Amino acid sequence: MQLDDVDYDLPPEAIATEPAEPRDSARLLVDRGGADPDHRHVRDLPELLQPGDLLVVNDSRVIPARLRLHRHSGGNVEVLLIEPLDGTRHHWEALVRPGGKLRIGERLITGDGSELVEMRGRRAGGDTFEIAFVAEGDPLAVLERYGEMPLPPYLGRPQVAPERYQTVYARNPGSAAAPTAGLHFTDEVFGGLAARGVEVAKVELVVGLDTFRPLDDGDPLQHRIHTESYAVDAEVLERCRAATRVVAVGTTSVRALESAAAGQLAGRTSLYIHRGYTWQMVDVMMTNFHMPRTTLLMMIDAFTGPRWKRLYQHALDHRYRFLSFGDAMLLDRCIQ
Repeated sequence: MQLDDVDYDLPPEAIATEPAEPRDSARLLVDRGGADPDHRHVRDLPELLQPGDLLVVNDSRVIPARLRLHRHSGGNVEVLLIEPLDGTRHHWEALVRPGGKLRIGERLITGDGSELVEMRGRRAGGDTFEIAFVAEGDPLAVLERYGEMPLPPYLGRPQVAPERYQTVYARNPGSAAAPTAGLHFTDEVFGGLAARGVEVAKVELVVGLDTFRPLDDGDPLQHRIHTESYAVDAEVLERCRAATRVVAVGTTSVRALESAAAGQLAGRTSLYIHRGYTWQMVDVMMTNFHMPRTTLLMMIDAFTGPRWKRLYQHALDHRYRFLSFGDAMLLDRCIQ
């Protein structure tokens, strides 16, 4: 493969800068294989699925993981928490900008002068740091006071209510980004699915660093993907095997299910899904439109084959909204 295989021209005007209101009014491009796709809305999802389908969502909850801090010397530092490194959530892997001049043991302070975190050095991969909370109290409570929702940086600092970057079914706090395909769901959509005979199951995957990183230059198959924590109940896996079709909401649900199908129900997954992957579990995927040259788009390419480019171009031609707050698509897996 080449990077051009997962590249396309994304004009700035196609990037959604605010979420659709209401959530389920977002448009839904429905893949029809070789034919032109249908243009629907997320609220139509119950009509598009079938009795016996199992819809699987990722219920990881986004935390206010972005901290805008300062050095005692006065310089600004932004810390984006990626994942806890211990059960107490006092130690975290984090992206730190700028991080090059920060010293091990240096403490960063809030706008009111309170010392919040301490630098503990670079992680083995070299692109993230370990930090430790030094403020008193539960770290999640500290984040609620000082942190911001980690909206994608391309959005700037829009006036978006924090709950709009959270799914309505979010449960376990920990993710540094939202599983964005799930942002479109409402109680009304779930009610329609239940009436249709479509069941819902929940998995957890803590959204990690590869959400933020583009593919390296060169061969995308050689990209070093970061591991992420996940958990799939044995009962959910059995329900998937018994379902007519497994409909995964978002690439994170896909990664959790396919990792569990490989034999381990919970832990850390380094699964990198790209062209040539043998699918085990997922039949249909609902997902947003992704950034060019990303591992997420590698997964879409593996799922649909090269027709994703035609679908993306069709969406651009019909003014669909792209990326985290954008519209969605419903994809059938290509027959291998």
